Amino acid sequence: EPSGWPEALAAGCAAIAELGGAAPGDRTMLDALLPAVDALRQAQAAGASRAEALRQMASAAVAAAQATANLLPRRGRSSYLGERALGHPDPGAEVVAVALSALSEQFNTC
Repeated sequence: EPSGWPEALAAGCAAIAELGGAAPGDRTMLDALLPAVDALRQAQAAGASRAEALRQMASAAVAAAQATANLLPRRGRSSYLGERALGHPDPGAEVVAVALSALSEQFNTC
């Protein structure tokens, strides 16, 4: 059940940040994960259904992943590209968006 997911995802984000040294705005997968966690928390707090909460989580991840195209990469492999990465979403953030969208779709078909 997704009720405990925000805490689990937040713990995962903290571990990623600690191990990789990434922070929000560094143009990493965290830039999609953290808004997704916040959206899931807010949806659950507002009493949204499981399906709606997961849809909001996925939607936040997709929007945040797209927004990484405007960030200068400071961590991860994209950091080697510097300004050449601008205009292209971070691949790690895109993977998060795809994975959470697929998860939402699967849960919503059950």
